[in-house]
Amino acid sequence: MNQANTTELQVSKKIGIRNESESDYRKVEEITRKAFYNLYVPGCVEHYLVHIMRQHKDFLPELDFVVEVDGQVVGNIMYTKARLIDESGEEKEILTFGPVCILPEYQRTGLGKMLMEYSFKRADRLGYDTIVIFGNPGNYVSRGFKSCKKHNVCLENGTYPAAMMVKELKPDALHGKRWVYHGSPVMEIDEQEAKRFDETFEKLEKKFQPSQEEFYIHSHAFIE
Repeated sequence: MNQANTTELQVSKKIGIRNESESDYRKVEEITRKAFYNLYVPGCVEHYLVHIMRQHKDFLPELDFVVEVDGQVVGNIMYTKARLIDESGEEKEILTFGPVCILPEYQRTGLGKMLMEYSFKRADRLGYDTIVIFGNPGNYVSRGFKSCKKHNVCLENGTYPAAMMVKELKPDALHGKRWVYHGSPVMEIDEQEAKRFDETFEKLEKKFQPSQEEFYIHSHAFIE
């Protein structure tokens, strides 16, 4: 287990990062639900994604980590394989992560940063050199992510979403080529199945909050 102290938490707190175990599954799903509920839309589906991701062929259990404070799991990050294809048809296996979450009461304490940085080092050791994610740039540019346009990585329709970002774990990993991103099919959520899964948890109120409008703006913006 990796242990460290962070200045944002009391120095008496013991912080550790380890691989998720089967006994953590429901707890991690509960944490994910609390972290994402009403954040992007009324309610959320991210906890269902966590639930189905673990059984998918693209899931990477060796890059599935939880962060603990005094022995209690308070956050998680999960990775799946994704692909980049260049203009000649050459395919490159890369990574994407998400959900990544920290319990609301522990957010803005440095734990998310610690969890991501730890996972980047482990991914590098496993031989991966590129990560592509979708999210709010304000949460990730400080961790070395750049606009997909700067690395010439686009979607199949040739667009460059403002929310799509790229991090090279090794310098010049993308060699200045033009790449098309292909994510894992596990990200294609069945909304009805997600709704049924959500009903197995404690009832929470679905409501609007400003972060949903921020998400709408980011997710519908493209870079020319």
